[in-house]
Amino acid sequence: MTPKAFHEAAMALPAATMTVQWGDDQVYKIGGKMFAVIGTGVTHGGGASLKVSDVAYEVLTETGRAIAAPYLARAKWVKLEDLASFDDAEVADWLKTAHALVAAKLTKKVRAELGL
Repeated sequence: MTPKAFHEAAMALPAATMTVQWGDDQVYKIGGKMFAVIGTGVTHGGGASLKVSDVAYEVLTETGRAIAAPYLARAKWVKLEDLASFDDAEVADWLKTAHALVAAKLTKKVRAELGL
């Protein structure tokens, strides 16, 4: 997946927003909460990080396809160091899951305001 395709897939999700933080990292959010990050800044060095399910976290980190995301591993985030080596549909599906996991933790009021 290319960074452009990552951006397009993330922004296609309902109520997704993007801000630039930590230098030039693109931070994707739902209701003000992060669900994915991509960039060339200090924290991501060209890779991408996203929230995953507990099972996906174990599978991706144990098989070496991803590493525990710096600073966010305890929250079950992974870092995909070489985004280009991943299939577009696979990463898009992980983005949908990341979005849904974070959106589910938002309050009912915020979800309603966002139309979720």
